[in-house]
Amino acid sequence: MFPLRDHNPTARTPWVTYGLMGLNLWVWFRWQGLGFPEPLLTSFCEHALMPGALLGLAEPGTLVPLGDNASCRLGERNPASVFTSMFMHGGWLHLLGNLWFLFIFGDNVEDRLGPLRFLFFYLLAGVAAASAQILSAPASTVPMVGASGAIGGVMGAYAVFYPKARVDLLVFLGFFVTRLAVPAFVVLAYWFALQVLAGLPALGRSGGGVAFWAHIGGFLAGLVWALGELRRTPAQRPRRGKRR
Repeated sequence: MFPLRDHNPTARTPWVTYGLMGLNLWVWFRWQGLGFPEPLLTSFCEHALMPGALLGLAEPGTLVPLGDNASCRLGERNPASVFTSMFMHGGWLHLLGNLWFLFIFGDNVEDRLGPLRFLFFYLLAGVAAASAQILSAPASTVPMVGASGAIGGVMGAYAVFYPKARVDLLVFLGFFVTRLAVPAFVVLAYWFALQVLAGLPALGRSGGGVAFWAHIGGFLAGLVWALGELRRTPAQRPRRGKRR
């Protein structure tokens, strides 16, 4: 299932959501060289999150293989990588997929929280996502990059704030493709269930692949934040149609 759009109006222009999308694109261009091999691998070595290095469980100077005869040597601990890694990506599909999900779900959550609180929420969800992935494999030296964990937090909050909002999906069943409109909680619960099912076999493993526990941690952080928000303030009704 691939989300196309949601039917959920907003009251204001989501400038922070657009800014986060722009920052991810800038990092992809400026730090990661649009995905060309040399700048991409350099960005992994300098700015990606490596749990073993961050926790001091891997010796500085350890050689980390990155595939295709490429590697990088671990330096000193880099706490800033918790934040820098959440704006980096491993390829064009990784980047564009994350930006699309942020575009669909981020504007409504920003509308509900307000710009500054949404920015703080997004960064906190990213930290929670990184923490969950670190706990799942604390000695790993595999570079972790991507906005998926923070965006998972956005999706968790959306599921709480707008569970009945309609989301248009493209559904692929082999060669048959159809379009459906379903409640947001169905889409997001399905997505979360896939992360859990894929993440359980990966517990404790330090190999490459998808950081499922970052997705899980981010989603749960967003869900908990949103539940607390609902207790604190009533839902606000939008004043005008959604911008697309």
